[in-house]
Amino acid sequence: MASASRSADDREVSRVRILTAAAEIASECGYEGTTISRVTKRSGLPASSVYWFFRDKDHLIAEVVRHSFERWIAAQPRWERDPRDERPLAEGLHAILARSVRTLPDAPDFLRIGHMLLLESREVEAEARQYFLATRDAVAGSIAAWFTSYFGPELQARHPELAMDLARVVLASTDGLFLTHQIHDDWDPDDFIAIVVAIVDQAVADAG
Repeated sequence: MASASRSADDREVSRVRILTAAAEIASECGYEGTTISRVTKRSGLPASSVYWFFRDKDHLIAEVVRHSFERWIAAQPRWERDPRDERPLAEGLHAILARSVRTLPDAPDFLRIGHMLLLESREVEAEARQYFLATRDAVAGSIAAWFTSYFGPELQARHPELAMDLARVVLASTDGLFLTHQIHDDWDPDDFIAIVVAIVDQAVADAG
């Protein structure tokens, strides 16, 4: 039993080594420049090990994005409002963003690679691009549901699209912050948070 457990642990260590190597290469060389030979050289593992875990390069890059996202999202505040939470929307939004945006400068692999794939066009859509888009849709849905929890029935009836529009504003803003940080590293998260919260708060006030 102990031997089987060690074997499983060894396999996971190898899998993570491959994912880490592929993430580094994709960040440096893009999707097209990421090759199995480069991954094997960087990871120090043979091609047979790569193909043991991943059927091809497309599957490997998709798993890089998935692995990075799952690690990142596990450390993020949840877009779930406690029914007992009586803070106004602006205060609640500030609390969530104050934690989440500070992780963006660390450049999670799923964001870096996902954005690169969004800008590339190819006849067959990469599996990683599909996963990245599906993940963004799911996150947008969670944020929209969080906004909706603050809206009364009348506001929801008058502006059924408002919550999703605000969710997209939040996502677009954090996208911009992430990309900006790749160019300039002198950023003030508190200023950024204050601007996003003010925009959202004013939009809700105008809609009401």
